[in-house]
Amino acid sequence: MKGEGFEDLIRSWDGEEVLARFDEPAGAWMFVCVHSTLMGPATGGVRMKTYATPHEALLDCMRLSSLMTLKTAVSGLPMGGGKSVIAVPEVPAPGSEERRRVMERFGMMVGSLQGTYWSGPDMNTSEQDMDVLWDVAPYTFGRSPARGGSGDSAPDTAEGVLHGIKATVARAFGSPDLSGRTVLVEGVGGVGSRLAELLAKENASLLVADIDQERVTEIAERLAAGMVAPGDVIGAECDVYAPCAVGWTVNEETIPRLRCRAVAGAANNQLGELVHDAERLRRAGILYAPDYVINAGGAFHLIGYETLGWSRDEVDRHITGIGDTMTRIFERADEQGISTELAAERIAKDRLAKAGNPPTR
Repeated sequence: MKGEGFEDLIRSWDGEEVLARFDEPAGAWMFVCVHSTLMGPATGGVRMKTYATPHEALLDCMRLSSLMTLKTAVSGLPMGGGKSVIAVPEVPAPGSEERRRVMERFGMMVGSLQGTYWSGPDMNTSEQDMDVLWDVAPYTFGRSPARGGSGDSAPDTAEGVLHGIKATVARAFGSPDLSGRTVLVEGVGGVGSRLAELLAKENASLLVADIDQERVTEIAERLAAGMVAPGDVIGAECDVYAPCAVGWTVNEETIPRLRCRAVAGAANNQLGELVHDAERLRRAGILYAPDYVINAGGAFHLIGYETLGWSRDEVDRHITGIGDTMTRIFERADEQGISTELAAERIAKDRLAKAGNPPTR
């Protein structure tokens, strides 16, 4: 991997701080991006993934960090926005010594920020990884219950997405009833598989897609769902397209080929160009549920339990409220003739403005 181009990325970013390290033993680039601490310490998960270039990894980290600022602000959580990425040549096996050492060295980076940034689980990281981080730097959400943490946040993320989908369907079709509505879940990992289970219980007509053929086959057979090949997801006819895997799948090239009435899923960074693609969806008549709003259930779980001392009832109340928040965003977008993303961003920045000057993108 080569590291050229970092200067332009960092210079053009509106965040507060970027910490970068090349980890020679693993051949990995490690990035921590702190976008805003206006509402409190920055928080955001650590993503472990193979990227084409370090430039791509840093860009992903910056964008995810910026969206975390919007997520916590829209959700009313007393935290700022951050994110971290470990860009590895190959993801080490869970539980391996190699993985432990990578997480320990990453933990030293997190610890050096002395609480400015709190990490948590994200793509390819788990509560076991958070246990390792906690031993090195006690600024970590999502530890195992045995280590005093709140455990896996994926079920609550999926539950929040379900409430967001119901609100989206109500706006698009006049009723939140999912019975008979075709929902295509792309990515049946930790969150996507649970979302598929919840949709099946709601009697949705379920379609599933994943690059892991064994996993998607098991889910499809167990839930009586149809399967869509990964290459056929864009263009598959459905009522709701629910991206729950990698980001950037909704963009200038794919939007004209979408055959859905709404996009509402758990994946981060769904839009290739945040402002422009949200407007393209609006003009195409496709209702978009901003990802940083609909997938906030995991943040309510982690921050609510581990920082705010919420009870299960309080966590459930905030997760259920994701549907109400989505409805307000849809109403504001219609009233002002703007995209749903811009409506959500304005709500976030209204709240940031009460704490000081909001960051500009």
